[in-house]
Amino acid sequence: MVMGQLDRVHDRIAGRFRRSEPRGRAREYVSGLVAGLERKNGWTLAEQSGEVSPDGMQRLLRWADWDIDGVRDDVRDYVVEHLGEPGGVLIVDDTGFLK
Repeated sequence: MVMGQLDRVHDRIAGRFRRSEPRGRAREYVSGLVAGLERKNGWTLAEQSGEVSPDGMQRLLRWADWDIDGVRDDVRDYVVEHLGEPGGVLIVDDTGFLK
């Protein structure tokens, strides 16, 4: 994902976070997800963002106050607007196995 696209996605979801710390960490989290990391887990995502442990990323996912459904909807809408094709189908498979 080009940085400009990441910025546009983050601008779209930023209002779903009440505090600036989780808002910024969410941007780092998404940046790590789209980075070319071989493995993507709490440790590697934290290291990618310059943190020394995964505690902050885990806090974002477990305890931070944010509109989860709103973020999902915003990201879905962004994907449909920018990657969608008429009559296309998006299939999400989180198993990590090559198909």
